[in-house]
Amino acid sequence: MRKFLPAAMLLCSTALAGAEELKVCVEGAYPPMSMMNEKGEIVGMDIDLTNALCAEIGASCALVKTDWDAMIPSLMEGKCDAIIASMSITPERAQIVAFTEKYLQSPNMFIGRADAGMTDTAEGLAGKRVGVQRGTVANDFMAGEFPEVELGLYGSEEEIYLDLAAGRVDAAFVDAGTGETAFLKTEAGEGFAYFGAPHIEEKYFGKGAGIALRPGEDDLRERLNGAILTIRDNGKYAEINNKYFTTDQYGG
Repeated sequence: MRKFLPAAMLLCSTALAGAEELKVCVEGAYPPMSMMNEKGEIVGMDIDLTNALCAEIGASCALVKTDWDAMIPSLMEGKCDAIIASMSITPERAQIVAFTEKYLQSPNMFIGRADAGMTDTAEGLAGKRVGVQRGTVANDFMAGEFPEVELGLYGSEEEIYLDLAAGRVDAAFVDAGTGETAFLKTEAGEGFAYFGAPHIEEKYFGKGAGIALRPGEDDLRERLNGAILTIRDNGKYAEINNKYFTTDQYGG
């Protein structure tokens, strides 16, 4: 299968011949967690963590590049065996998929022009258009907490940043870690800044991001839970984290 789908499915570098294979849905459009490099390879923190976790449980893994909207359907249809895509653990998703314990927890924040004087209140966002990635907890938060604010819905955060820089949206509500590295620290992000408070309300953002599995995969879930703890304890998580961020993305 892998030989004729090089753009969609990439064999992890730690694969061992004859080992258990896991097909892992990843996005490839969520830098620096998951992105395409100049060689057309999927790279990023989620990808490095996938490699480390697969190595820890003695499995090979194949990355299945999947649009965000198709992640859970692809898992349930058997196109992949796990989703490692910074997917927040929420009650709604937990009714469909089985999550591991969290492997990541980063707050969401608003980004706008530094001189715009916006605040993260209904009054501060009145008359503004805010970009969010559709089908995400950020989308749910905006719809629930700011129902009067006009939303621009996008397929990926990369698309939000393009329209934010071009002025087609006034603000973005995004993951704070990726917003910093993928936009604020780039040339396109000059003149922009975070505003308001970090948002981690459990009602919307759950208990962090976990690995999504099909219900009933209890053995795989426990093996992955053990692997998450191991790479946290042995320093591998920190090594990967520090390639991309200056703060611990695991959260408290």
